Amino acid sequence: MLRFTKDHEWVRVEGDEATVGITDFAQSQLGDVVYVELPDVGRSVTAGGEAAVVESVKAASEVYAPLTGEVSAVNDALGEAPSTVNDDPQGNGWFMKIKMSDKSQLDELMDEDAYKKFVEEQE
Repeated sequence: MLRFTKDHEWVRVEGDEATVGITDFAQSQLGDVVYVELPDVGRSVTAGGEAAVVESVKAASEVYAPLTGEVSAVNDALGEAPSTVNDDPQGNGWFMKIKMSDKSQLDELMDEDAYKKFVEEQE
């Protein structure tokens, strides 16, 4: 199941764990990603709160936690190859995994069709 936020993060749910990254739209708006600052494993994150930072040639942007929980893994490969966020934003360019504390928060996120409509309204 894939869900999206209005801040252009995506969430892929597997059991009680959610993999999080930024959408293709977000990476295209940022331009070439040159640095990613990831949270520490074990850190508690709150839905809507800052969880990571992505820097591009254009700007630095916060990446917000779409769900409340504990960071269970981070994509250390982005330290060596931040451009993976541009090349495969919804695959190998993932940022973190969150062990969700409240799965009902998923109901507040958009499905793929709703997100596409939302992006069209932004352009």
